[in-house]
Amino acid sequence: MLDFVEILKVVFLGIVEGITEWLPISSTGHMILVDEFIQMNVSQDFKDMFFVVIQLGAILAVVLLFWGKMWPFQWKDKTQPLVKMDIISMWLKVVVACIPGAVVTILFDDWIEAHLHTPVVIAAMLILVGIAFIVIENWNKGRTPKTAALEDITYQIAFLIGLFQVLSIIPGTSRSGATIVGALLIGVSRVAAAEFTFFLAVPVMFGLSFLKLLKFGLVFTGPELMTLVIGSVVAFLVSVLVIKFLMGYIKKNDFKVFGWYRFVLGIVVLLYFALA
Repeated sequence: MLDFVEILKVVFLGIVEGITEWLPISSTGHMILVDEFIQMNVSQDFKDMFFVVIQLGAILAVVLLFWGKMWPFQWKDKTQPLVKMDIISMWLKVVVACIPGAVVTILFDDWIEAHLHTPVVIAAMLILVGIAFIVIENWNKGRTPKTAALEDITYQIAFLIGLFQVLSIIPGTSRSGATIVGALLIGVSRVAAAEFTFFLAVPVMFGLSFLKLLKFGLVFTGPELMTLVIGSVVAFLVSVLVIKFLMGYIKKNDFKVFGWYRFVLGIVVLLYFALA
């Protein structure tokens, strides 16, 4: 059984995951940084798996909130099924967007995990992507988005967003951050960019979690299973609140505040580890 202190650690990590998975500030980067100060009493292999699989809790929040936009099979009445082809088309675009990231992850994930999961790399990517948000939002000020709504995203745009998502394999970049920056840069509106990011997260995170679980093995001790369940449930609950906040926020505001947050946090991290 987990003791009370370990439960508090897992709950805190679940809160961090739920907040940072959807805000474009890097969930993995924050989890790795928090782990520098709050060490769970688990093996390194379990921890590496936990930091990925806990994101499934956050993903389930998206499925809950966007079920009507994500599930194509509905009922016109009690007897007649209805297939929404626009939703089918969107999922095909998501598949296209996933291809670049899937290829890079399969080829280089182990190398990146071994060499780039460092505070310096995380800090550098926090700063670089933060600057990108500020510059792109300033450049977009007063411009009308070429792609205003989710359904206006084409296969070409989806593939280009997928290319930007490849950057998220580097810790500190942020999957949502990379895709949103890329979408804004090619003329997609903030709301459409965020919604497509939500769609894209579902197969990406299920795929990554499946690979991590296979690598770790499907045999858990009692405390390990409890750690995974508690972290995922907390991440789910927090994510529901954060997604609702984000969708309301970006209808009236830009992403620059997240850019400045990333920039300041990156500087703080660099100074901390330089002086440590």
